[in-house]
Amino acid sequence: MSTTLSNNYSVHPQKFLLWVGLASIVMMFAGLTSAFIVRYAQGNWYEYLIPDIFWYSTALILLSSVTIAIASHAFKRDKRSLYTSMLGLSLLFGAGFLYCQVQGFQELVRNGIYLEGNPSGGFFYIIAGLHGLHVAGGVLFILIFFLKSFSRDNAIKKLMRDVNPHRNLGIELLGTYWHFVDVLWLYLFFFLKMYE
Repeated sequence: MSTTLSNNYSVHPQKFLLWVGLASIVMMFAGLTSAFIVRYAQGNWYEYLIPDIFWYSTALILLSSVTIAIASHAFKRDKRSLYTSMLGLSLLFGAGFLYCQVQGFQELVRNGIYLEGNPSGGFFYIIAGLHGLHVAGGVLFILIFFLKSFSRDNAIKKLMRDVNPHRNLGIELLGTYWHFVDVLWLYLFFFLKMYE
């Protein structure tokens, strides 16, 4: 009886590791934004406008969260074609986000905002760039899930999912991570916009 109760309330080890990882990412970005505020208050801060393309990247990452949620829902209901198509859209939106970020960095360089020099530019590149690396990791995992969705052994996979109590774990972990980087970007983007 106690074993059953403990299993009902236990957290899967992979979920626990993901949450620990997400907490460490939150701490890292909290430290960076705190350092940003402290350095901004010291003066000698070059103000500039964040390129409009960052608004487009924000829209793309929001859309990708919607498509990841639909993909997760479709996977749990064994709607394979919807699952695959939504993963494909998520992949495109995630790659589009990264493309827009790179274009935005290039526009900043054309406007004379560099990583080195005034700390205002350096902070922007570091904060947005580190976030971009986390998104790139998520895009890689979406690609893996997308490629796996074309596997031909659907009957065997369905049988294994039916007997596996953790059959949804992979897509749940992916969804949690992806929604996290989405919300994190919203926080970082609007934080940076307040200081432009």
